[in-house]
Amino acid sequence: MTQFPIESLNLQMLNVGFAKHNGDWNWKNVVSPFTRFFYVTEGDAKLVFSDKTVTLKPHHMYIVPPYIQHSYECQGHFSLYYLHVYERVKSESNVFEFYTLPTEVKAEPIDALIFENFCKAHPEAKLPESNPQTYDNKSHFTNYVQRYNNFPLWRKMRLRGAMLLLFSRFMEGAVSKMWTNDERMRRVLSYIHDNLYSEMNLDKLAEVACVTKHYLIRLFDRELGMSPIQYINKKKIEKSQLLLFTENMPVKEVAFLMGFRDMSYFIRLFKHFVGVTPRAYKVQAM
Repeated sequence: MTQFPIESLNLQMLNVGFAKHNGDWNWKNVVSPFTRFFYVTEGDAKLVFSDKTVTLKPHHMYIVPPYIQHSYECQGHFSLYYLHVYERVKSESNVFEFYTLPTEVKAEPIDALIFENFCKAHPEAKLPESNPQTYDNKSHFTNYVQRYNNFPLWRKMRLRGAMLLLFSRFMEGAVSKMWTNDERMRRVLSYIHDNLYSEMNLDKLAEVACVTKHYLIRLFDRELGMSPIQYINKKKIEKSQLLLFTENMPVKEVAFLMGFRDMSYFIRLFKHFVGVTPRAYKVQAM
């Protein structure tokens, strides 16, 4: 697999702030289409994933990738900085598709200053409350995105540089993902991620992999436990979630942008992967 193109890591800030808790940071089954960074200043809490539980400690940073379901547990005094960012929808590649990042890193002194300066410079980006079930379902997201888009170039450059510095702490310990040891699968997976906004069919994928369609299906089932079309649809629906969260776009336009021409098919797929229809998802986000 080729190295991740760093120039395509186009980060945008959604929220930043500082929060103090006293046994009230207990939220279950949180999942969002953006990346969360935490910098703990005092106390301890737990970050619970399906396969592990991480104890949050002072002067350490933590990252939660997008689309990963997780929970928070806190029994006492706990304070932290938080930062929510996402990769622009038009970024063809997603860094989490290329690397497995450590959940926890020891912070450097400058990291606390970055968070502190973020909060001072952008007090309007603070969350209205700590309950993800509430702030993930607000129309604030389109306002946050618009606010960022209206920043002057120098401010965007300064923000992006600081966010990349925080990201680099985790990239230092990242492990490159080997999607598969099969060169044919690597070629077709790279093609899928580079063309996610286009319509794709088995004939073209088989051509890229230099195998028959039937053999390609067997390769995907063996390596990923799903068919090529199921994999493509999963990735397209993830991008659709991000669009519905961050852009003021009608559902039909989102479907068209992601290469779907059959709206009923898009709606069925979205509900299969997300649990609700795209229209219901958009209403929740408003």
